[in-house]
Amino acid sequence: MLYHSTRNKEFYVDSAEAVLEGLAPDGGLYMPRELPAFDWKKCLTGTSQQMSSMILSALLPDISDMDDLVAKAYTGKFETEALTPTVPVGENFVLELFRGPTSAFKDVALSMLPQLLTAAKSLKNEKKDILILTATSGDTGKAALVGFQDVPGVRICVFYPDGGVSQVQRAQMVTQEGSNVAVCAVKGNFDDAQTGVKQIFTQCQGKELPFSLSSANSINIGRLAPQVMYYFRSYRDLLDAGKIKLGDRVNFSVPTGNFGDILAGYLAKRLGLPVGTLICASNANNVLTDFIRTGTYDRRRPLLKTTSPSMDILVSSNLERLLYLLSGDTALVADLMEKLRQDGAYTVPDSLKEAIQKEFWAGCCDDARAAKVMGRVYKEQGYLCDPHTAAGFAAAEDYAAATGDQTPLVILSTASPYKFPAAVLSAIGGDTSGDEFQQMDRLHEITGVPIPTPLATLRGKQERHTDVIEKEKMLDYVMSL
Repeated sequence: MLYHSTRNKEFYVDSAEAVLEGLAPDGGLYMPRELPAFDWKKCLTGTSQQMSSMILSALLPDISDMDDLVAKAYTGKFETEALTPTVPVGENFVLELFRGPTSAFKDVALSMLPQLLTAAKSLKNEKKDILILTATSGDTGKAALVGFQDVPGVRICVFYPDGGVSQVQRAQMVTQEGSNVAVCAVKGNFDDAQTGVKQIFTQCQGKELPFSLSSANSINIGRLAPQVMYYFRSYRDLLDAGKIKLGDRVNFSVPTGNFGDILAGYLAKRLGLPVGTLICASNANNVLTDFIRTGTYDRRRPLLKTTSPSMDILVSSNLERLLYLLSGDTALVADLMEKLRQDGAYTVPDSLKEAIQKEFWAGCCDDARAAKVMGRVYKEQGYLCDPHTAAGFAAAEDYAAATGDQTPLVILSTASPYKFPAAVLSAIGGDTSGDEFQQMDRLHEITGVPIPTPLATLRGKQERHTDVIEKEKMLDYVMSL
C-alpha cells in the first residue's frame, strides 16, 4: 500500500517505510493514498487480537506475519484477554483503555509499535540502530519506554515538560530500566517538547547520522493504526451485551489533546464500523472545541496546567490527518500548516468546516467541573474515573443536552484514576495530604478499587533519569546519546 505526506501527494513510500520514518520529509504525516476495502462485519467476529491483526494487515499490508506480531505485542501483558473491556456505567458505557502495563490508553498502540517497527526495519534491511524520539504529555512516554525497553537495534529518548506531568507519571518515566532508554525533562510545556521533536526531524533531514530517526508519537502511522481496534472491540461488546444490533450506530465521547485517539475512531468509521457522532472532549485548553465549532484553529492562547495534563496541548498534530481525509487536498493542508507555523492560527474553508461538523461534535470541561463529574459518577454509579475520563463524561452530557440524541454512547476512559490520585481523592471528598503514593493508598482504602500493580510498585524505585534541559538544547541532547 502506498503512503504519502498529508502535504504532498507526489512522494510515495510503502506502509513499512511510513512506519520506519514516522514523519514525512516535508514535515507532513503519512496517510494511505486510499483506505482499503475492509470486511468490518467479519472483523467483529474475532478476538481482540484477531481484530487487531485484521485491521493492521489492511492498513499496513507490507508488514507480514501480523498474527505473530500481534501475539508478541499483547499476550500476557494486559489484565484481560479483551485488552480493552467496555463496561456499563449508568445509561452509557465506558471503554476501559487502562488495563495494560502502564495503566493508560497508550499501551494498546505502544505495545504494538515496537513489533511493527522492528519488522519494518528487517523488511527494509535497515542496518543502523533506530532512535525513537518522543514527546509526552504524561502517558505516551512511559508506554513507549516499556514497549521499547531493550529491543535490539532500537534506542528511545523521551522528552516531557518539566513540572507538566503528575508525580506518578514522572515516577513511571524516571525510574525506567533498560540499557537503551533515555528520559529528559524540558523547561517548557508539552507543545514546546513536541515542536522540538519535530524540529529535530527537520534539522536532521538529509544528514548522515549514526542512527535512523523515528517516532513513537501518534504522528507515526504505526502508533495510530493499532488504536482503531478498540472501537471495534467496544462495538462487539455492546453487541454481545444485547445493547445494539449489528448495523446500529454508536456514538463515542473521546478525551483527546493530540487528536490521535479520536482520529482512530474516524478511521474505524471509514473502514465500515457504524460509528455515529465522535464527540471531542477537551479540558480548559479548549483549542479543539473552538476549532470544531468555528472552523478557526488558534493556538495563540496561554497553555493552562490542569488536573488532566495529557490534554494540556494547544497544537494537535493528528488534526492534520483529518484535514487531509476530509478535503483530499494536500496543497490546502500544507497551506494551513504553514499558517499555523507562521501566524499561530488558520481558518478552514466553509465546506471543510461543514464536513468536520457532520462527523464531530465538541465540548470542554474545566477542572472544577471535572471534579464534580468524578464525584457524582462515583457517588451515583460507584464508578471511579480519572479527570480525563471526566471530561469525556461532561462532553457526552453536553452533547445529549444539546442534541437530544439517544444513540448508544461509549465514553473512552484513557487512564487509571490512580495516575491522578490527588484530583480523584479531592473529587470524592477524601483527604489529599501527603505525596501521591500516600494518596493512592488512601484512595484504595476509601473505594476498594485495586491499585494497578505497575503503579503500586513504583514507590521507592531508584530515579535513573534526572536530566533537565532548555528546549533549545534538545537537538544537542539527542546527538550526545
